[in-house]
Amino acid sequence: MKRVMAVGVFDLLHAGHLHYLEQAKALGDHLTVVVAHDDTVRKRKHEPVTGQDLRRRMVEGLKPVDDSIIGNPPNVPIFDILPIVNPDIIALGYDQIHAVEKIKSQLLELGLDSIEVTRVEGLNDDLDGTRKIIARILELAAERKQSDDSKDGE
Repeated sequence: MKRVMAVGVFDLLHAGHLHYLEQAKALGDHLTVVVAHDDTVRKRKHEPVTGQDLRRRMVEGLKPVDDSIIGNPPNVPIFDILPIVNPDIIALGYDQIHAVEKIKSQLLELGLDSIEVTRVEGLNDDLDGTRKIIARILELAAERKQSDDSKDGE
């Protein structure tokens, strides 16, 4: 059985996330998703909109996902999770800023060079990312406010 590991924040679950996980699952037989710890999200990205437990539950409910776990907090080395998941493949999303070669060299240093690291393709859609969705919501809210203001001024 070929085990695949995917990692991400998965805040405001959207079609881009589903596409990533579908592609990751297609690489093997069993997909484990590591959902970023809240403290890691805060340190590396932003304040999470939804907490790690809810994000993990939402991800685990997706059809391609066989198992999901919460990742390590930022003070624990990221690769410490590998013995728990025991992946044959690490699937990275198209927008994950991790350098594939850097991860491969770190795996080599740890004697885990049998783990394949690959990047999957992105979804070609206008709303394939959390930041894009938030920007669109803010845009629609501004348009609505402008429309409401112009009606009030009539």
